[in-house]
Amino acid sequence: MKIAVMGAGAVGCYYGAMLALAGHQVALVGRSSFVEAVSRDGLILEKNGERLVAQVEASCDPSVITGAEMVMVCVKSGDTEQAAHQIAPYLDPACRVLSLQNGVSNVETLANLFERPVMPVVVYVASRMNGPGVVRHEGRGDLELSGRDAAEVATILNNAGVETSVSDDAMASLWAKLVVNCAINPLSAITRFPYGKMAAQEGIPELMQDIAHEALSVARAEGVLVPDSVFETIRTIPVSMAGQHSSTAQDLMNGKTTEIDFLNGEIVKRANKHGIAVPINRTLTLLVKSAERFDTANP
Repeated sequence: MKIAVMGAGAVGCYYGAMLALAGHQVALVGRSSFVEAVSRDGLILEKNGERLVAQVEASCDPSVITGAEMVMVCVKSGDTEQAAHQIAPYLDPACRVLSLQNGVSNVETLANLFERPVMPVVVYVASRMNGPGVVRHEGRGDLELSGRDAAEVATILNNAGVETSVSDDAMASLWAKLVVNCAINPLSAITRFPYGKMAAQEGIPELMQDIAHEALSVARAEGVLVPDSVFETIRTIPVSMAGQHSSTAQDLMNGKTTEIDFLNGEIVKRANKHGIAVPINRTLTLLVKSAERFDTANP
């Protein structure tokens, strides 16, 4: 089947490559440097010590998604509205739209702009771009999704070697991931430390728990029940992924705009609506945004 990926970053390229290697017709929308590299060399996936070449169609033109039976939106949260407007004219009426994005607001944003259901997908993968058109897999890669046609979509992904589970409420899992990201991402970004070294600093494990408690209070006010297992996840990630920097840290180090407004900033925005004090999340949002402004001005 034809599958399109909007946003040729580390997430979009990883799943695009996996689907193409399984025999699907994959089209990716990305920047010109990506398109040039892939048009010349194919989409390269570095995984398990192998260098696999996936044959895909790459274009800067969003019309490349025309005829796709499934579209995976993988852009950063700050680019969601713009991306939606770009691809909306080319969406087939029967096309399934999936949001493989951080944060908890993208599904609603896309659904409102497309005027159709959008499937929430929780992404658990460590991957990074290792040059234009080269994506390196560094861990996991499983997905969780829910919604109409979820079982059929999961079958397609599982058959392509992407471990995918169907849940009753992927949005609750997205909230759980948001809480974890809020506790870990900004600290990794501010310190510039990988997870293991960051968590080894005195007082940091306790600070991560305090951040999570603030975020959980907002989730409860939103009517979302996030399991207490998030604290175990926050504890174990610095152990299992000790050498990994958060995506927020990677963005800062590369002089890019971060997703902090859709992580801790999302908590602050929703806390204001409910009259809940979240001083740590507010402080972290401001610190990352200040660092972001400095780094983008001084790459």
